[in-house]
Amino acid sequence: MPFGDFRVLKGVLYPIKDKTKEMANKVQRVFKKDAEEKSFVKYDELDEAYSEEEDKKSRFLGYCPSCTCCRCLAQRYLVAILSCVGFLISFGIRCNMGVAIVMMTKNNTYDDDDKPTPAPILVKDGNSTYYNRTVPTLPHLPQFLWTPETIGIVDSSFFWGYIVTQIPGGYLASRVPANRIFGLAIGISSFLNILLPGAAQVHYGLVMAVRILQGLVEGVTYPACHGIWRHWAPPLERSRLATISFCGSYAGAVLGMPLSGILTKTLGWQSGFYVFGIIGMIWCIFWMIFSFEKPSTNPHITQEERIFIETSIAESGCLVDRDMKTPWFKFITSMPVYAIIVANFCRSWTFYLLIISQPMYFSEVFHFNVSKSGVLSALPHLVMAIIVPIGGFMADKLRQRLLTTTTVRKIFNCGGFGLEACFLLGVAITRNTTTAIVCLTLAVGSSGFAISGFNVNHLDIAPRFASILMGLSNGIGTLSGMLCPVVTELLTKKGTADEWQTVFIIASVVHFLGIIFYGIFASGEKQPWAEPPEEDRWRPEDTLKPEGSGKLFSYGAFHGLDSQADDKMNGGVISNGHVGNSSTGNGEYGGFDKSEEYYNNGYGGDYGKRMSFDAPLYSTKEELVQVQSKDSYLNDKREL
Repeated sequence: MPFGDFRVLKGVLYPIKDKTKEMANKVQRVFKKDAEEKSFVKYDELDEAYSEEEDKKSRFLGYCPSCTCCRCLAQRYLVAILSCVGFLISFGIRCNMGVAIVMMTKNNTYDDDDKPTPAPILVKDGNSTYYNRTVPTLPHLPQFLWTPETIGIVDSSFFWGYIVTQIPGGYLASRVPANRIFGLAIGISSFLNILLPGAAQVHYGLVMAVRILQGLVEGVTYPACHGIWRHWAPPLERSRLATISFCGSYAGAVLGMPLSGILTKTLGWQSGFYVFGIIGMIWCIFWMIFSFEKPSTNPHITQEERIFIETSIAESGCLVDRDMKTPWFKFITSMPVYAIIVANFCRSWTFYLLIISQPMYFSEVFHFNVSKSGVLSALPHLVMAIIVPIGGFMADKLRQRLLTTTTVRKIFNCGGFGLEACFLLGVAITRNTTTAIVCLTLAVGSSGFAISGFNVNHLDIAPRFASILMGLSNGIGTLSGMLCPVVTELLTKKGTADEWQTVFIIASVVHFLGIIFYGIFASGEKQPWAEPPEEDRWRPEDTLKPEGSGKLFSYGAFHGLDSQADDKMNGGVISNGHVGNSSTGNGEYGGFDKSEEYYNNGYGGDYGKRMSFDAPLYSTKEELVQVQSKDSYLNDKREL
């Protein structure tokens, strides 16, 4: 081949070879970069990688693969279960007086079925002959001669204190650790429960005083629970976590009444107060040990779960908001807040109607003593205790994939209220005992879906002020519970079926009005007045700062206050935004061991002037750790 042709061919092939090598290098760099990023996940907590299987387990049962204290339950679900037990004890305590007061004030200590047979005796007559004669057993006198008016005052005195501390309790839960308020409230109420038998021996006025104190301390429980979930509930798990807690209230109504009855019958009327009081104080000890204000203060939580929670709710444990201003004027001018208040009022109307007037309704209309059948009297609340957590799980699933939070809240609240209103109409119309029991059970069970609507909505529109909003709405709901028995008493003076029909029609209309108002004005979006100030906005790097520390707490960053080398660097150099152990090519900053003051005073040269000890020493990137929601406020792009 001539040399000229060879040079021409070489001039064509060499550029192709160079282009091919350049492309191969590019591909190699891409794969190498991908491999480095994958290995980088092991060292940077902000880039936690959740596999599909682990992600499903984490959301369904709170599974943490590296949990050291429990292999199947995350800390946030432990909080949910413990708070559920706390509410169960709280409502069980409320049942004690209602059951015991019957035994304390009734004329005969024997039930009709347990009354002993009169004993035969021998009597001698004037003719010295003997014959058998039976003398009826004398009834026992009541231990406490309380009038019906006194009994009514003693029963209602609890709510006098309960309504007073709703809003103050919510405000307090936003300033101090809400978990401590919740635990102390139930613990103190349990202790006061032990004092009630002794107070009854002194005077009914002392019983009223103790009951008022119980109401005062228990009035903070619901607001404090929302204060807990403000820090612990990821946005797409709020429904299920909150409803797990709240179902303890209805389970307490189911278990409290029959258990108090059994204890009263077998061990005396004092036993119910003692047993529930001791159990509540034991629970308080466990709660104080295993509950913490927020994930950043829990020493048992895994890094995976902590970062998952804090990045999901965009909050860090290093943010201190004790001095935040409460926008009271915004509360009273916000229609979503009014929607929650109206829904709470409507739900409380029927709840207290059934709790207080259900036995009287069946007795006067059907001549059926429903209190004799513990299963039938507890069945509506048992169904609700089952429906409430199921509704919470369904609501979160719909929010994760299909619908916005606003839509889900309205569907569950209006749907639950609508079904309840229809079944209440059935109760009003029917004159059959079985039909009435079925309709009543379905009505109460349907309302369990509404708990995933209005009762969790506070955390959606204003997470920072959820405890205060819960206290506000629950306080007005308690007013409904105090007003409903008065209206019922006025409408049922003769106790006829037509009068009770009016009572249940009113309850149905109240729910229909609640549907209209909530459907129009409710919202699941965070309100503008609920946003924190700009200087308190959360950033991903805040996750790695311990509480009260301005230094970083991460791999290759500064040690915290408990480190043996305070204010020292981990050593090494800064390469690609990280502190390493090897030297750079130039070796300019390798192996330094200088304090923060050294550089702040300018001794480190230009490097010391440029370096910020409050800024992260690593590069960050935004990465989803939770399934993306359709809510706008959950999808805001944050500048990192």
